[in-house]
Amino acid sequence: MPTADLALRDEYAAAVERLAGHTLDALRGAGGAVAPAPAFPGTGPLPRPVLAAARVLGPDVLAPQALGATGPDEQAVLLLTEAHRAFPPSAFPSSPATPPSGVSPSSADEERAAGAALVTAWRDWGTAVLLARALGPAADALFPGATDEHADPGAPRPGHAPHPEPYAWQSWSVRMAQLSALALPGLDGPVHDAAREHSLALARGAVRSLLRCDQRVAARLTRWLAWLAADGQELPLEVEPMLERIRTVGDGSARTALELAVAERLLTGGAS
Repeated sequence: MPTADLALRDEYAAAVERLAGHTLDALRGAGGAVAPAPAFPGTGPLPRPVLAAARVLGPDVLAPQALGATGPDEQAVLLLTEAHRAFPPSAFPSSPATPPSGVSPSSADEERAAGAALVTAWRDWGTAVLLARALGPAADALFPGATDEHADPGAPRPGHAPHPEPYAWQSWSVRMAQLSALALPGLDGPVHDAAREHSLALARGAVRSLLRCDQRVAARLTRWLAWLAADGQELPLEVEPMLERIRTVGDGSARTALELAVAERLLTGGAS
């Protein structure tokens, strides 16, 4: 990979960490807004890395508000709105890139591309639901039909949820980890129904990830378990010891810390 590409990737990754840190501070009541100051109107355009970071975090940018840790956050709403304008859903491919002439894409490549598109679509749905509540009728400009009284709140839902097969709980739990930003109060749909139906697969995936020292995936799946506990579901394991273990051996990133903080807030009854 060229040096310039590596530098750009590092810049975008650092922006995601910074935004996750801002969100974590807001969730913990440390003061300050989720979005950086340039998100205010009239202070100049936001850098693209900041907008891309908001697209990466998606619904979690509004997690402090959804969990009742803060009041309405105009900056965070504006940041997500601008991020969706800069990086609209159509900017994310829903199918594999066209292969070179004479080369056929493998079924594995097609499956990965379809899975990535499904994750993006569901995360956009979650963002749309939260933004529709914050923006009201203005949300229709970004998400057509978002405030249609005859439609599901937020936006049209993707075609299906990532239901697992009995023999494929490992890959399904990884997919659910990628969708952990949907584990927030006020969001409910087929993905959440799948979590309710397959809590054992989530628990197995969380423990497996912890044993494999994949702390972020473990934190994300434990967040789903915390959401289930807040939803009144019976769980196959205790969530608090899992959170404590992940905190102890954590990877030190703001993104993983944010997953843990959301899970903790869910367990203590945080809700919008």
